[in-house]
Amino acid sequence: MSFKSKVLLASLFAALSAASLMASAQTIRIANQGDALSLDPHSLNESLQLSVDSNVYETLVGRNKDLSLAPLLATSWKQTSPNVWRFELRKGVQFHDGTPFTADDVVFSFVRAKGEGSDLRATLSDIKEVRKVGDLAVEIETAGPFPILPDVISLTMIMSKKWCEENKATMPVDRRKGIENTASFKANGTGPFRVRERQPNVRTVFTRNGTYWGKIEGNAQEIIFTPIANPSTRVAALLSGEIDVMEPVPVQDIARINATASARVIAGAELRTIFLGMDQKRDELLYSSVKGKNPFKDKRVRQAFYQAIDINGIKRTVMRDASRPTALLVGPGINGWNAEQDKRLPFDVDAAKKLLADAGYPQGFEVSLNCPNDRYVNDGQICQSVAANLARIGVKINLVTETKGTYFPKILRRDTSFYLLGWTPTTYDSHNALSSLTACPDDKGTGQFNLGAYCNPKLDALTKQIQSESDKAKRNALIKEAFAMHADDVGHLPLHQQSLAWGVSKKVELTQLADNFMFFKWMSIKP
Repeated sequence: MSFKSKVLLASLFAALSAASLMASAQTIRIANQGDALSLDPHSLNESLQLSVDSNVYETLVGRNKDLSLAPLLATSWKQTSPNVWRFELRKGVQFHDGTPFTADDVVFSFVRAKGEGSDLRATLSDIKEVRKVGDLAVEIETAGPFPILPDVISLTMIMSKKWCEENKATMPVDRRKGIENTASFKANGTGPFRVRERQPNVRTVFTRNGTYWGKIEGNAQEIIFTPIANPSTRVAALLSGEIDVMEPVPVQDIARINATASARVIAGAELRTIFLGMDQKRDELLYSSVKGKNPFKDKRVRQAFYQAIDINGIKRTVMRDASRPTALLVGPGINGWNAEQDKRLPFDVDAAKKLLADAGYPQGFEVSLNCPNDRYVNDGQICQSVAANLARIGVKINLVTETKGTYFPKILRRDTSFYLLGWTPTTYDSHNALSSLTACPDDKGTGQFNLGAYCNPKLDALTKQIQSESDKAKRNALIKEAFAMHADDVGHLPLHQQSLAWGVSKKVELTQLADNFMFFKWMSIKP
């Protein structure tokens, strides 16, 4: 370790030690490789931000520990007609500032989440209207039958209409433009924890909500959330006792942590799929040596890239076997996943070279690959391996890695030719991946995360059928057909589902969910 690194590590430990001296025995200190980019629950559809914000804000319908649906701000819901759902709202709930929660807040929040600047528009694009039918009841009308609506809205968090109006935060800010409003750094939810202090990229302090309407199972009174980008520093902080929970654990350090007396690694399968996307819309790529045309519009080029990637090599050397190679944009645990379809095209360098030559690029070409280096497990190293693999077929990758704070605004502006992304369907259903990642993008939010603008109208028609079909067998058959069509197009390049690995002090008890959400209300610490 360099002298500079040692000084930085010592400074971090000193800061953490100072915080721990002031903390009670019921303070839990959490470190992550990155920070939530905003406290606004509608500004970015990114799981770390949603995970952090969901401790402060709540949804109408939430999740139990087994990821089944659970009543939160709605106590019950039912379908009153094919296109209408009625939600009965919970009595006696207050926002953190003491304002009563009512149907007005629900109507306001859905309008806000569907509006300009919201990153949740894609999931809500088929909601026609949310209307108040009493102080504690709302109806949600959809454009057509939508049997999984309660699942779809399970991450649409409810904000205070009064607070947003008073703080000039009636619309979420667009992360693509890098602007902020009051809701970016202050919060006023109904959830079990309040935000006491917010220092972006330094630390955020949460305190238990003493007026919370429900039961908080854990004993944590205070949560100190600290971003620590360097993996070695996170591990050292856990092993020294300066932090209590860290995520993710570098795969190479799992055995070392498990061998200690003070900490352990909680590991499990994650629902997230990591994949590569390509600009298939522009007539000329923004960042490529090819001029006057777009090589990614040719299926042979896309397939050449796919077959040039040694996914088992990445699993073995980069992920240390903590990944599951996949051929689909969804994995086990997501409704509609089909094991028969989850078989990748073979890794075949010679076949990839021939495909590239047949497409008119016998010598390959140059293109930039955009990657985060602090969002997914070993994301930067994955992209380095992909670049090395593609070099074998003559493709020179200009690798651009950066922190997620600048990475996501860039790719969400579609300022990219080739990119890495991870996706966990928020509904735990294949329809979410199809509507968000493969649908032709429109101005209503459909295909919002289809950043390369892959487009197949026949697949879109299938996605619409999947959305409205209530018969499970018929629905799964449609999902199978849709994924087969996407695979035949080589619309994206699926890589793998990564594994979860949380480093946890043996003094701490918590619940790990397969969607990688970390709920403070289920955390306890021993003195």
